[in-house]
Amino acid sequence: MAILSNLLKKGIRLRESLEQEYSSPIDLQKEQLKKLLLKAEQTEIGKKYDFDKVLRSFRNGNQEFYDKFKTQVPVYDYNSIHAEFWHKLQQGKKNITWPGAVKYFALSSGTSGAASKYIPITKSMVNAIRKTGVRQILSLSKYDLPASLFTKGILMLGGSTDLEFNGTYFSGDLSGITASKLPIWLQRFYKPGKKIARNRNWGDKLDQIVEQARDWDIGIIVGVPAWLQLLMEKIIERYKVKNIHEIWPNLQIFVHGGVSFEPYKKGFEKLLGKPLIYIETYLASEGFLAFQALPNRKSMRLVLNNGIFYEFIPFNGENFDEEGNVRSTVQTFKIDEIEEGKDYALLITTCAGAWRYLIGDVVRFVSKEESEIIITGRTKHFLSLCGEHLSVDNMNKAIELTAEELNFRVKEFTVLGVPYKSLFAHHWYVGSDDEVDSEKLQELLDANLKALNDDYAVERKHALKKVYVDVLPSDLFYKWMKSQGKEGGQHKFPRVLKGEKAGDWVKFLSENGHSK
Repeated sequence: MAILSNLLKKGIRLRESLEQEYSSPIDLQKEQLKKLLLKAEQTEIGKKYDFDKVLRSFRNGNQEFYDKFKTQVPVYDYNSIHAEFWHKLQQGKKNITWPGAVKYFALSSGTSGAASKYIPITKSMVNAIRKTGVRQILSLSKYDLPASLFTKGILMLGGSTDLEFNGTYFSGDLSGITASKLPIWLQRFYKPGKKIARNRNWGDKLDQIVEQARDWDIGIIVGVPAWLQLLMEKIIERYKVKNIHEIWPNLQIFVHGGVSFEPYKKGFEKLLGKPLIYIETYLASEGFLAFQALPNRKSMRLVLNNGIFYEFIPFNGENFDEEGNVRSTVQTFKIDEIEEGKDYALLITTCAGAWRYLIGDVVRFVSKEESEIIITGRTKHFLSLCGEHLSVDNMNKAIELTAEELNFRVKEFTVLGVPYKSLFAHHWYVGSDDEVDSEKLQELLDANLKALNDDYAVERKHALKKVYVDVLPSDLFYKWMKSQGKEGGQHKFPRVLKGEKAGDWVKFLSENGHSK
């Protein structure tokens, strides 16, 4: 790691990072798509959609190759690509959407539907994730950090590395798959270590980490905010200290992703003895898409030259129905056609055999020139019962502002759309262990949402007649996740619950004495 320290202090950058810095986004993306098509030309999907014909169009300019690609290949979501192609991969069949057989499947957190999704993870994708991870590590040279930090432990709070094997393939959290394949140079610094990482019982794993915590010198923590906050609370309670820095004095960096950190920030920082550097990543089950490349930015830079081709669908009523399903008349754009400040649902084509795949996230470009994005929500996680068009971005910001004004800590929250007489209402469930007046919380939250979203403000005068807010013990949210089989480092509590999951949540609350 001393070598890595020297490289970082000298500002060493990888060729791929320099290539992206000095090349136009569309040139990089055109080359990526060509490589993906060439690799998969002889697969089942490549033959069905005549990838050879698409490839012949590449010599004719930047628009023709894309027009041909989107004419030949339809847009897929998980259900459609799994039903047509990916289920064959789980049967051990080869050369379906990528050359060879697929031996690993990442189980997604399943926040949008009732069951987990099986996302193929190829050797090419594992290598791509590693490369992007190294690029992110080397980007730390832009931060004012002591070289000694890179001799400290890195705690990665993820899924079990003891993967399920059914005789044909291995399955588990992506974090468990990648942690089991860490580079040799990183294994010495990786915590909680191989033995604890294999534990499939999440509660036991947290307890084991707590018992070992005092023996580790941690400099960097990596994971989903809610679970890391819970872990730090357990450590502080176990050792009767005031903050986590009394246990880990050299802790300086928190690398997070999966959900917006802002709603957690107030509660999280009460567990610290000194400020941390926060670095956001966009590592989904489908690949490592983006990371925060520069200090003092809240945006992330899309990785344009490492096995992923991106397309963008304007997130509006013309392209999506009221349930967040993509319409058959969908419009798609490549990276040089997008506009800053607009929301787009993301399509990806990858070296894991995803083709024009609707990943489910909604992003907004803050810099087209630098391909810098923020995640603003999910295609399925929004509320628009009557035209209020309330996004996850709106919800996160409103909760953050309200918690700050009322001086209480929010650990989790979710929102349901419900009927109210002949019209509509929103029902918020806010997880906090602090004393807070529910009535004041409702009034201020509603006011903040009106200020953030004009459509919401209009509908509050018309069809959206009521806003309910229940404050619940934060432990209830964790218990519900466990009851859904979604306990663990990669799973996030959905910000919006609809359909079957909304019913499960209401039933769970009733069974635990919190019905209304």
